[in-house]
Amino acid sequence: MPSILFALAILSALLEWVAVYKNWRNVEYVAKPGVMVFLFAWFLLTSGLRGPVIWFGLGILLSLVGDVFLMLSCRNYFKLRYSNERRWFLFGLGAFLLAHIAYILGFNTPPPPFTGMTFVVALIVLMSALPLIRRILLGAAQKGLRRLVEPVRVYATVISLMLFSALMTLFRTDWLSMPAYLVSLGAVLFVSSDMLLAWNKFVHPIRRGRLALMITYHLGQMALIAGAVGQFGK
Repeated sequence: MPSILFALAILSALLEWVAVYKNWRNVEYVAKPGVMVFLFAWFLLTSGLRGPVIWFGLGILLSLVGDVFLMLSCRNYFKLRYSNERRWFLFGLGAFLLAHIAYILGFNTPPPPFTGMTFVVALIVLMSALPLIRRILLGAAQKGLRRLVEPVRVYATVISLMLFSALMTLFRTDWLSMPAYLVSLGAVLFVSSDMLLAWNKFVHPIRRGRLALMITYHLGQMALIAGAVGQFGK
């Protein structure tokens, strides 16, 4: 049964990618949230929701809420006024912000030791993310979306901490190798998806950008959750 649920999550993701490519909006209404629903059901059966895995389960549910809010933020989904579009985008941003915080708590339960690699990984994340974040914030300001600059800045800080926390598992003795590789890959893909979304919205539209961000988002979530199950599952 668990393997069937994971297969359904993969099939829902594939259907969502095709729907995005073909612009099948009605299919997206079902396929997009379906991915996280099936992923959570698989996670529930394989993890037992004990200890740190509770945070990862919460992260999945908050991501599902964020998916729904971001669908509502798109005027092409529902006939919404622009003010509602911006409000739903902020709600979606808030839901994913909380999801990343949940993942951070999961990665850091128990807290990792501070070593020389802590500062090396932190520096790598900072030097990689800072130029992109600055360009995105500048783009938001130039588009007259100054009210979104601070929320986006906070969100960017949190996703950088999530990426840092995931990458640190590669150097922790209490993490198994394969789960650490999976969550690190998942975090990189998840952050890439967020950056694609922000770049597409605030800087410049990317050709097939929405398809690219959905592919990186789904693969990132699946890798991250599979790694958590490998580390903390039954």
